[in-house]
Order: sequence, then C-alpha cells, then structure tokens
Amino acid sequence: MSSAEAAPRALIVGIAGKSLSDAERDLFRAVPPLGFILFARNIETPAQVAALVAECRAAVGRPDATVWIDQEGGRVARLRPPHWPSYYPAARLGGLDGGAGQRAVYLQARLIADDLARLGIDVDCHPCIDLTIPGAHDVIGDRALSADPATVADLGRAACEGLLDGGVLPVIKHLPGHGRALADSHHHLPVVDTPLAVLEATDFVPFKALSDMPIAMTAHIVFTAVDPDHPLTQSARGIDEVVRGLLGFDGVIVSDDLNMQALSGDLPARAAGAFAAGCDIALHCSGRLDELAALLPAAPVLAGEAFARWTLAAGRRAPALPFDREAARAELDALVATEAVA
Repeated sequence: MSSAEAAPRALIVGIAGKSLSDAERDLFRAVPPLGFILFARNIETPAQVAALVAECRAAVGRPDATVWIDQEGGRVARLRPPHWPSYYPAARLGGLDGGAGQRAVYLQARLIADDLARLGIDVDCHPCIDLTIPGAHDVIGDRALSADPATVADLGRAACEGLLDGGVLPVIKHLPGHGRALADSHHHLPVVDTPLAVLEATDFVPFKALSDMPIAMTAHIVFTAVDPDHPLTQSARGIDEVVRGLLGFDGVIVSDDLNMQALSGDLPARAAGAFAAGCDIALHCSGRLDELAALLPAAPVLAGEAFARWTLAAGRRAPALPFDREAARAELDALVATEAVA
C-alpha cells in the first residue's frame, strides 16, 4: 500500500531537523501520521520552513496533511526574529482596558496567522485560555490572558477569530485549565485538589465559553475532584463527564505531548491511555526516530467519530480574509503603547 492509500494514524508528530531524513521519509511513507508539528530545531529561514512543510506533506502523500506549531507570542514562539516579528505575551494584551484588549488580541492573532499561512502551516496551538492563578507554577505565567474567567473567555475568542480569519485553525489549551498547577507537567505530574464547584466557576469557564472551537488540547493534570487516579489526558471520566459533558466540547481533543513526564509508562502505553480515555489525536513532539518507529505502528488509524470530528474541524479552515499587515501591526503597537503611557 502506498502512502497515498494508507490511512493516517491519529498522531501529530515532530521531526528531527530542518529537512526530512531518508529514514523519516521511509517511516512516514509506510505508517503516515495525520500531520506534523514544528519546533525551533526545524526552523531557519522562511524559504527553508516552507520547503520543509511541503516535504512533510509529500512524504505522506497528502497535500492536505496538517502542519502545526506553537506560536503564542511572548516566550512561546517557534518563529522568531530576524526572519519573523516578535509579539507580545498574552498577559500584556490581557491587561489592556476593555475593547482595546480584545482588538489587540485579535490583531496579534491575525498577524500570527498571516506568518503561518505564508509558510503553509495551518494549525496553531494557541490561544492559552488558562487562568492566572497567584502562587501557581510559572509554566503558564504570562502566557495567561487574565485571572478573570470572563475576560479570558472574551479575549480567547478574539484570538481564535483572528486565527480563523487568517485561514489557520486555533487549538484552545490546556483543557480544562492548567492555571492552578503547582508543578510543570513537562517534568512532574501536577495534582489539583480544588473542589469541582470552584473549578466550574473559574478555570472551566473559558473552555465552556469556547466549546464551539474546532480543537482543544488536554492538560496532563490530575483533578482530584474529577478523577483522583488519572491525569485528564488519560481519564475517561474527565473527558466524558467534564470535557464532553459539563463543558459541552464537541470538537477534536488532542493530547498534550506524550513525552512530558507527567505521564508514565512507555510511549505506546501513554498513547493507548489517551486514546482509551477519549482523545481523538495524540501529540508526540521529540522528533526521535526510535520513538516514532515504536509509536506510529501502535497508534490507531484515525477513524470513526474521531475522523468525523477531524473532518469537521478541518472544514473550518477557510481562505484568509483581506488584510493589511502593515496597518494591523501599527494599530497593535499603538494600542499597547497608549496603554503603557496611560
């Protein structure tokens, strides 16, 4: 079976370098993932990135294969100067008054979408709609828009609209809220003991408000009020009762990176736990060929309800609306500068 005929596995995978190796091409041809995610190690110049995106799609024989990136602005930015502009951290924009904040968040997301679309990247793991929680670990920190749930919901929607207007799918994260974590899930398993009623009135609010978005990324966090035995990513109760039920999210659920040390077991077991719990897609970011060779054949083919949800999500991509990039950047910078002076 050729790659063009092989059904993709329900994985978004990282790659090792700035171009594909022969071994990567062979693996992706034999066992194609749904798509790819790019990191700083994959990025040099605009021409190189555009060529890499095309190379990834050619390797799996699907010109519509999805390519993702984390481009939030602030400290989470894979595309950086001198070839790409810098953008403001979410907290800086979230601190603007009222309509200025919404407009600034929209403009920044629309500018980011323009950067990505020029390279052929069609999904951005943005916005982060976790809350600012005093005393929590700073892994979220200034990536959060505000401590106020309603403000985060409003500004998060503005960011999603900016991306969608630029032809890029947003991924809201980290479902159902990473803001309270006292540990960095890249290195440890955070446990949140907050009562469910408090979570419903705070952390969950932005995710419920944005439940109409196409894709959401899970948090590798144990919420003891939901499931004391499993992180949300691997909790059938959490995904069924909270994400699909309480929050009403019907879109694609993607796990956070399977390599993060909040999860235990080998990679196929981590992925199996996420899929069994109800994740539609899993994310594997290291780009290590040995890990990919073990993980891809063990992952399920994207099928059934997961396939239907992905098809609906992908259908939300639309041609970018007319856009004056220079005017948008000037307006964004003026909004931030005016607030700084005030």
